[in-house]
Amino acid sequence: MNAVELFVGAGGLGMAVSQAGFKPQLVVDWDRWACDTIRQNQKAGLAPFTTWPLVESDVRQVNFSEIGGSIDIVTGGPPCQPFSMGGLHRAYLDERDMFPQAIRAVRELQPRAFVFENVKGLTRASFSNYLEYVRLQLRHPDFIAKPKETWHDHLARLEDYETKGKFLGLQYNIVMRVLNAANYGVPQKRERILIVGFRADTGVEWHFPNHTHSHDALLWSQWRSEEYWDLHKVAKRHRADDVKGKARALKLQEQPETLPWMTVRDAIADLPDPELQPLLAKAVLDHRFQPGARSYPGHTGSPLDEPAKTLKAGVHGVPGGENMLRRADGSVRYFTIRESARLQTFPDEMVFHGSWSETMRQLGNAVPTRLAHVVVQKVHDSLIGNA
Repeated sequence: MNAVELFVGAGGLGMAVSQAGFKPQLVVDWDRWACDTIRQNQKAGLAPFTTWPLVESDVRQVNFSEIGGSIDIVTGGPPCQPFSMGGLHRAYLDERDMFPQAIRAVRELQPRAFVFENVKGLTRASFSNYLEYVRLQLRHPDFIAKPKETWHDHLARLEDYETKGKFLGLQYNIVMRVLNAANYGVPQKRERILIVGFRADTGVEWHFPNHTHSHDALLWSQWRSEEYWDLHKVAKRHRADDVKGKARALKLQEQPETLPWMTVRDAIADLPDPELQPLLAKAVLDHRFQPGARSYPGHTGSPLDEPAKTLKAGVHGVPGGENMLRRADGSVRYFTIRESARLQTFPDEMVFHGSWSETMRQLGNAVPTRLAHVVVQKVHDSLIGNA
């Protein structure tokens, strides 16, 4: 089945699309550094990048009519700065809002399905009307705005059309939900909104995948069975002093059926500490100590024995102050590129192009591949009737 991947970035969602069994016919991004990352991995022969027809271009300049054959899925993460907590929250007033281009791709390619992801900030009350506007445009992509029509007026006409219930032309059935990546085996508490649509004539019935991991299961393994500490060979004197976690674990009546949340320790325990073991760290790809980390109110780093806090697309301040590890003794250091890649469930063989700050921007903007794969795989299986 054929795919088009927009706003691919470092490839978190794109890798999931390929892993699920789709064949990319176009992979596009405007950012030179992200495209260089993909090209570098293509030269290294790393799958699935080797098969990607990458185009470095502004999506607004892409002519979708040049793509041959039918498209089964369109995916992508439209730039999220207009909606992120670290941005200026301008949404539809922000020229970086690329949802209009995602909608254009759906209208012109008419895929059987689409998957778009974005930051949780898109669901804030201040953006609720615009999120509904995006949803209705994706549901009725042929119902376009008139010349000089404001988005508010277009939304009103879309609402009239939706309530009338008599639809002509292209139509999609849509579900959307905020998912926490930690609930699907990602060692990071990262919430993203996923918007999934199926063309109405497919007849697909679909819901988001059930959680496979949970906080309660982690607490059970830490404070009831103690399997977590035994697995990592952590002596009692070095275990986290989690009073609330212990109390919650003691209230559990039985062991949860889900798997435990994955923690920072689960993700990076086999890597040498780049600050304390620099010579060993040099042998690991993209695993170099970055000085300058500091803790301050609201930015205290990620504890070792919990999923990481959300990685941010920056270095310090609001967009980036949590890209740090907090050790048991309270000291902090920045996550290395390799550690950050593991927290985003990128493969160890993958290399990243650019400086540390530039690479952290790529990683901080990405969707975890494992989370994306769970969703996209179910979409793929539904399209071939195996869900």
